Amino acid sequence: MNIAVNTRLLIKDKLEGIGWFTYETLKRITVDHPEHNFIFFFDRKFSEEFIFSSNITPVVVHPQARHPLLWYLFFDWGIPRALKKYKADLFLSPDGWLSLRTDIKSLAVIHDLNFEHYPEFIPYHVRKYYEYFFHRFAQKAKRIATVSEFTKQDISDKYGIKENLIDVVYNGANELFSPVSEEIINKTREKFSNSSPYFLSIGLIHPRKNIANLLRSFDKFKINDDQNFKLLIVGQKKWWTGEIRDTFENMQFRKDVIFTGRLDSHDLGNVIASAFAMTYISFFEGFGIPILEAFSCDVPLITSNVSSMPEIAGDAALLIDPSSIDSISTAMTQITKDKQLRLDLVNKGKIRRENFSWQLSSGTLWNSIEKTLQI
Repeated sequence: MNIAVNTRLLIKDKLEGIGWFTYETLKRITVDHPEHNFIFFFDRKFSEEFIFSSNITPVVVHPQARHPLLWYLFFDWGIPRALKKYKADLFLSPDGWLSLRTDIKSLAVIHDLNFEHYPEFIPYHVRKYYEYFFHRFAQKAKRIATVSEFTKQDISDKYGIKENLIDVVYNGANELFSPVSEEIINKTREKFSNSSPYFLSIGLIHPRKNIANLLRSFDKFKINDDQNFKLLIVGQKKWWTGEIRDTFENMQFRKDVIFTGRLDSHDLGNVIASAFAMTYISFFEGFGIPILEAFSCDVPLITSNVSSMPEIAGDAALLIDPSSIDSISTAMTQITKDKQLRLDLVNKGKIRRENFSWQLSSGTLWNSIEKTLQI
């Protein structure tokens, strides 16, 4: 079979959540299935590190898909020509975008419908593109894969897709993330937090990630903090909005908040494993890979009690109401004062993480590919 894949998010040194999903699943699937040919469709010059095996043909499709108009041209003009040229039997799109101008069987991986629930967090032209196209992509797909039972139900409810046509393919955690020694913890804290223990938040600095409430909660927690805790926020200030900026500037303890920007994988792994606790308190997630990263690094976790996060965290986290400053700050206090609670959460995280791996993910995605081919 000739399996064409949308690999536009495989960009060297710029892998984000969906990019990592694409990378981790495809590097296993292509090697595990040498009997098939894979055509990788990039939208720009590609790195050889993404050509995982000899059964991959890399192709650059134009134009570069960088904004809504170019998305349309890429998927509805560039992709159909490439699918025809390379005689594809299936089109796999790990980021959910499909072409509406082809009859080739398509499998879309739709990671979440956050734009349906929080449209105010999406730029106008991007939001309009999503509103017009994504339910059409869902209807166009022969099958859909998604990353949680929560999102499976969400897609079914919002777009009227039968649940038996939606497969759940959980994410895994980067294998680079693991517990580190006390020596590395001390060196990492010396480098990033002035040798202080810290709460950690990772991900794009975006309103949906609930950064403003995290800042408010940390400020409240600090009033009775006698251990000089810091709040380390890892991620680009891409959405440094008025509310986030104003909240930060009005903080009593803003000197204890440290923004690192993006970190490379080595530093990120050390920063996660050296955290006193992870605070992942987003308003909405289709999955939430940082939950698994905390588990992988034996770091206790505070996360939200909404959308997919309780499903992924199970009993291995303190679940909070992301809209409640009291709920978040109380959890911070609990986790700093109760050593047994921290140990219990870490031990539960060790058990919980066994349910998730990229090997499991790639196997489940392959099953979805086979089901699509059989339709």
